Amino acid sequence: MSHNDLIARRRMLGGAATALGAIGLSGWAQAQTSTPTAPAAAVPPAAKPLPAYAAWKNPAAMVVHSATTIETRRSAFGTGLITPAQQLYIRNNLPAPNASILEQREAWTISLEGVKQPRSMTLAELKTLGLETVATVLQCSGNGRGFFPSKPSGTPWTVGAAGCVLWTGVPLRNVVAALGGLADDAKFITGTGGEKLPEGIDPLSVVVERSVPIKALDDCLLAWDMNGEPLSLAHGGPLRLIVPGYQGVNNIKYIKRLAFGSSESKAKIMAHGYRITPPGAQSGPEQESVWEMNVKSWINGPLPEAGAVKAGLVQLHGVAFGGSKAIARVEVSTDDGKTWHPARLTGPDLGRFAWRQFAVALKLPAGNYQVASRAVDSAGNVQPAERLENAHGYNNNSWRDHAIQLTVA
Repeated sequence: MSHNDLIARRRMLGGAATALGAIGLSGWAQAQTSTPTAPAAAVPPAAKPLPAYAAWKNPAAMVVHSATTIETRRSAFGTGLITPAQQLYIRNNLPAPNASILEQREAWTISLEGVKQPRSMTLAELKTLGLETVATVLQCSGNGRGFFPSKPSGTPWTVGAAGCVLWTGVPLRNVVAALGGLADDAKFITGTGGEKLPEGIDPLSVVVERSVPIKALDDCLLAWDMNGEPLSLAHGGPLRLIVPGYQGVNNIKYIKRLAFGSSESKAKIMAHGYRITPPGAQSGPEQESVWEMNVKSWINGPLPEAGAVKAGLVQLHGVAFGGSKAIARVEVSTDDGKTWHPARLTGPDLGRFAWRQFAVALKLPAGNYQVASRAVDSAGNVQPAERLENAHGYNNNSWRDHAIQLTVA
């Protein structure tokens, strides 16, 4: 291990200890290193430093909430279609594994169960079974939580826990076919992450293991590249399960096991976590799981922090997506939804799982405006004005919450 790699490991583990302290596992994290945490890289005084495993990201584009929750600044989205890796958000439920897992990527193994010929396969073997690239929106289910007046527990994301990226890997349907097909009438696909688990507690209480409906099979990918580069540790390398159209937590990083079966995982993160729970209620398996994303859009510019906009023709732009459904149209309002103006979908259409850019030029005299966007997907679902109130602040696609206040002078 090089000197730089050693420093990076020490800093990563220091960040892990901070993250695990919040769930009472700081002692386990501290046991993973016997050396002090190295100093963090210099950043502006008001900002938290990037953790070592993500130190390669652009600090000016990021908001560091914690070592495992890092948000893209709204102003950093700009007018681009694909989100660069250097500014893509991070949300990890456990500290990232040791960076040494990337030293021999081709040897990484994944166990395939619930197929007629169950076995473990290496990444090198997976690469012989097919190749596809798909553009998807990757979004944390808590994106938009910061707009809830009730202030649910969890990271107060605004719009930056999302991005549109290109994944390259093997279609999961190809892997299933190579192993003889499904063994039984499977109803769920369950993926298990390869993070190191703390000892002495029930693994099901902390393991990152999620189940999604079997209908997602035809679209799933086992991905090893992101945006044309080998998948980084920060984003799940060397191998990640991609479930297009589904919220980020279902896209399992460092995937080590994939099982097809008749029931959902019993892991806490599945049975009780990421559920649409009414305010004041306890989360449980009987409640709706955070699965497919809903139709959503927001304005990315011009933004209020850039100051007043010159009166006259103002070019408003943003992004819109529909989860597993394509975007049909987008409208923009400058008066809190009293009137709507059709926007133009711009740039290439990268498929129904990607987001679409939109733009509209409006003549605005001097004044103060509430600028919002409203998207409609191919099934006719309309982005709502109000959020769905729930205990954990999930699935916020309210156009009113995502509006901006713009001054024109």
